Parts: sequence; structure tokens; C-alpha cells
Amino acid sequence: MIISHIVLKNWRNFRAVDVSLAERVFIVGPNASGKSNLLDVFRFLRDLARSGGGLQEAVRLRGGVSKIRCLAARTQSDIEIEAHITDDSNKSVIWKYAIGFSQTGGGVFDVKAKLKYEKVWNEKDALILNRPNDEDKNDAKLLEYTHLEQPTSNVNFREIAEFFQSIQYLHVIPQLLRAPAAFLKSNGHEDFYGRDFIEKINKTNIQTRKAFLKKINDALKFAVPQFDDLDLIKDDMGVPHLEVLCKHWRPHAGKQREDQFSDGTLRLVGLLWALLDGNKPILLEEPELSLHPGIVSKLAEVIARLQKRKTGRRQVIVTTHSYDLLANKGIGGDEVLMLIPTDEGTEVKPADSDEEVKTLLNSGLSVADVVIPITTPKNIQQLSLQFEQ
Repeated sequence: MIISHIVLKNWRNFRAVDVSLAERVFIVGPNASGKSNLLDVFRFLRDLARSGGGLQEAVRLRGGVSKIRCLAARTQSDIEIEAHITDDSNKSVIWKYAIGFSQTGGGVFDVKAKLKYEKVWNEKDALILNRPNDEDKNDAKLLEYTHLEQPTSNVNFREIAEFFQSIQYLHVIPQLLRAPAAFLKSNGHEDFYGRDFIEKINKTNIQTRKAFLKKINDALKFAVPQFDDLDLIKDDMGVPHLEVLCKHWRPHAGKQREDQFSDGTLRLVGLLWALLDGNKPILLEEPELSLHPGIVSKLAEVIARLQKRKTGRRQVIVTTHSYDLLANKGIGGDEVLMLIPTDEGTEVKPADSDEEVKTLLNSGLSVADVVIPITTPKNIQQLSLQFEQ
């Protein structure tokens, strides 16, 4: 399954968004245009579906309703999200989930998110959940919780909750991976690979783990030529570590653990593991960071190959600034969302919806040649001039 369409109102940078999503999506835009904020709506849906967390916790993690609501919203205070879920086999929409919420409460410590509505449609486009219902009207406290987050209430559409819960997010922070003890432990709500990445590998079924590490090792031979024999080992205290054989001029190659890996190597290992691990949607935040342009130029192909699963294609949603990544001729205009900042919030524009962009792409130019100039700040040439003596 994939999220094939998303509709937003008053979400972060965006007053209004209404776009279709492909199996592979590249989100492109200037700094502070909202790439991470657009990616965050998928994480919000994941957090929303988690029992024990749900609406209140998802909102709290983001600083409250006032921090989520678009600053350009003006008179409209409700935040609205609608997601369409499509089946892999016949490409038809099998679920639609929609939620609208605002805030309630008078005091600083009594502000909560409050449902304005929650709706679910099935594959026949029949509305099977429509809140507020009679129970909600009799007990307003119920509007602080979604049915999505409650196993006793989502039985007729639990597949949506399980699908949202499975969404992964990746933004490897090498410093966390090298020295996890130096940072606060995970709060249990975020699942990006950092502090707990090696522990995730350690907990993976040993047969699967060996197969994944072998695939990553074979790839690293071309990206990091001195590395070989990637494995998971445990030290004398039973703590797991990644280890590689590092070839050098001495007759006997030396072994290195993750605290000696370069930032790029750590991020590449994390990226490849994440793409191999699972078949549900994954969100990638600027995967090009710390990587050589030659490697970055191959990432789109790597993603496409690793999307293929026996159980269906995996959806991968990427934010990027990288010309090298987007220069891959295999990326189509239907896979790219352009973020255009305006005084009324950021617009999200599918690249293939712009006739000029379509014409240029059809002429043989790459997405990078066309989209990067469009999403570059108009007066960027003035940046260096500001420092003239």
C-alpha cells in the first residue's frame, strides 16, 4: 500500500495542499520552504495511530496546535489532513482517512487538541466513520481522542492504523550513532536511525541480518573501496558494534568499528539498511548529506531497485537539495513536488503540472536542470554581495 494523495489545510508552512503521490517522491525547495514540515505530516499520521500516544501526544511532540497551525491561516484555525491509501495490486483507493482538529482549554497547562471531525471511507467510497457522533455530543471529552488510535474503536478500519504505524523515518546523525551514551535516550516516539541503529540491527533475525549486511557490504566495496567484511560483533561487555575490515598498505588489514567510520559511510550504511528493512513507506531526509556526488548520483537508482518487494512496491518519500541526485534521468516529473514560498504560505506544485516544466523535461533535460532553478531563491546572487567591503 502507498499514500497516493494528501490534502492539507493550515499545516505548518502550508495553507492548502492537494497533491497526488507516486511510489517514489522527491520534495524539492529552497531552505525554510517546508520540506521537512511536509515530510512531518506523514510522521504525524504515524504518531496519531499509535495507541498510548494518539492525537494529544502527536500534537504535544510538535509543540502544540499553535506551533502546527499555518501562520498564514488568518481566520481559519482548524488544521485538516486527508490521506488516500492505494492498493499495490490494482492501484485503486482502498481507504481514505480525514481529520480536522483545533485546540481547546483556557490555561497554559490546560490546552489540548480537540477533534473537529474524523472520517473514514472504505474501498467502495462509503463513509464508515463520521465524527462527531452521538456519543461525542453527549461527552465532549471523547473529542480529545481519535478512533484511529484506539483498538476498541478502529476494528472496522484497523488496517489504516497499522499502515500508518509502519511508516519509517530516516535521518542518520553520525554523532548519535558513534556515541549514543553521550545523548539523551530516545523518547520512544521517533524511530530514525541514530542512537538505536546498531541495536535495531542486533535485534533483527540473524539470517535476515546476515543477508542485509552482505548486500550492504557488497555495495560498500564500490562506494568505499577500502572496506570489506561488514559484520555485527559484540564486545567483552556484550555491546553490539558494526565492524569492517579496512584494507591499507600494511600486509594485514585492520578492523574498524563504527566510531571510526566516516560520516558518509555511517549515513550510507544506515540508508541501505533502512531501504532493505521492511516494505512499508519510508521518509528520507536529505540522504545526500556527507556523500560523494558520484554516490549521490546513483541514489535514485538504488532506491528504485530496493523498492521492489515480493509483497508490492515500497513507497519512498525524499527531501533533497541535491542537483546530483535529481540529475538522474530516471526521475520523472510525476515523482517531484516543487515547494514555492509565497506571502500566503508555501505552495506545493507537482512538477508535471507545469506545462513549461513538462516541455523542458520532454526535451531531454533532467529534473535537476529544470526544477533546481525554479526552486532557487530569486535574488540569491545578492548573497555574496552583502559582504563586500
